[in-house]
Amino acid sequence: MSVCELKEKLKALEKEALDALALADSSEAVEQIRLSYLGAKGALTAILRGLSQLSKEQRPEIGQLANAVKELITLELNKTKETILYKELEKRLGHEKIDVTLPGTGHKLGHIHPLTQITDLVIHICYGMGFEVAEGPEIETEYYNFDALNTPADHPARDEQDTFYTNLGPTSLLRSQTSTVQIRVMEKRKPPLRIISPGRVYRNEEINARKYPLFHQVEGLLIDRHVTFGQLKGTLNEFIRRLFGKPLKTRFRPDFFPFTEPSAELDAQCPFCMGSGCRTCGQRGWLELLGCGMVDPFVLAGVGIDSDEWSGFAFGVGIERLAMLKFGINDIRYFFMSDLRFLEQF
Repeated sequence: MSVCELKEKLKALEKEALDALALADSSEAVEQIRLSYLGAKGALTAILRGLSQLSKEQRPEIGQLANAVKELITLELNKTKETILYKELEKRLGHEKIDVTLPGTGHKLGHIHPLTQITDLVIHICYGMGFEVAEGPEIETEYYNFDALNTPADHPARDEQDTFYTNLGPTSLLRSQTSTVQIRVMEKRKPPLRIISPGRVYRNEEINARKYPLFHQVEGLLIDRHVTFGQLKGTLNEFIRRLFGKPLKTRFRPDFFPFTEPSAELDAQCPFCMGSGCRTCGQRGWLELLGCGMVDPFVLAGVGIDSDEWSGFAFGVGIERLAMLKFGINDIRYFFMSDLRFLEQF
């Protein structure tokens, strides 16, 4: 194609594009015109790509003209697009009026999960009794989960049927109790100490109305001079009174925990049958609430604390168990079902 023919073609493309823009009546039409002339497969783009086939003498003249045509078309495109967008906006405003006097769209508020409510309440009560919150990792080692808590290697709790071991190493496991935090704190700090350690724990247990392989626990530890079992009983009874808003019948039964001596289980009267016996409490009239005891001297010695100078007590309670008593829930599985009919009650 000769230079004259290219010039005529460029002028013709310019006129065609400008005429088309003059007739455009929508944003879509303007965009289609842009693609037809300036797009990757547009007519003007094809001419610009063919400049390399012209001679050195012809290339500057045609290139200058082609760029001038492109700039003019681009300028008119932008003007036309702006004008059409303004008209379309006016049209929309004429039809899509907003009545600001109408009520807004309501959004349903969520609920704090009952387990979170109880955890916050326990922290608040214990904080008022002089305890502070301490946290630790959920993936632990056998040392912190068992050895440092005076649990021998042949204890049933160390069997894989009860504990979830991981593939991170032969001694790595999901903690089965938050007592591990007590060891970590005593390693780093000197007494006196008053801490609670809330968090998730894991045990390989059968799922039923009272057990679940994942649950939440809070453990407390107090280390000071001349601590007695009577102080432990008084602390726990006051804790229960504040938790339920009134005194609740309790009893202490002798038990065994490797990390406390002496050890006890604290039972609370069953709130479903008020002590007369039902399916939830196994016809006993009582529900096991928590485990407690005086810290074993071997545990203190393991973290470098002189048991002749210091003594203390520890206790551990399941958050789910407290929530079941507090809210009158008879099945632990409800907490993990994400059923709004259940959660919205709290």
